[in-house]
Amino acid sequence: MTQISTIIAEYKRYYQIIHGALAQIDDNVFSHRDNDEDNSIALVLKHLGGNFKSRFTNFLTEDGEKEWRQRDGEFEEGANDNRAAIMQQFEEGYALLLETIQSLKEKDLQRTITIRQQELSVEEALMRSLPHFSFHAGEIVYMAKRAVGKDWQSLSIPKGQSATYNTRPSRERAKD
Repeated sequence: MTQISTIIAEYKRYYQIIHGALAQIDDNVFSHRDNDEDNSIALVLKHLGGNFKSRFTNFLTEDGEKEWRQRDGEFEEGANDNRAAIMQQFEEGYALLLETIQSLKEKDLQRTITIRQQELSVEEALMRSLPHFSFHAGEIVYMAKRAVGKDWQSLSIPKGQSATYNTRPSRERAKD
């Protein structure tokens, strides 16, 4: 595997984890916030979609923090923020991310890009973006699992089943 294909596989793995959590919740959980300071799953997905669109639009040629991005608004509920609309924003951003990374060549990893006027190698930018995505995937899983409770279907190795899982590991890579 190349470094780029490894990065793509990790993005796909976290994407599947998010969808595994989303499949277990209803619209009330999707939009629920305990208080005004908390984010909902919906707001986290809205933020990820905005982040991906900003970072990966003209990735190699423009600053990754676009003037048209309204980051603060990603953490605010809007009049048209229903599950379908937010999922569309997230999916569009994720599709752009994948398309952009898949277009890269290994030699591109050493190219210089900018994010918020800070120069980074493409490799550094991707190494910042991937943990950002995994951080928010963990938030989504935590919020969903907390809401679902005892009916939660594990997205990794279920408690008490490590030995069984280790005989046939199946979640180490994303499924295409």
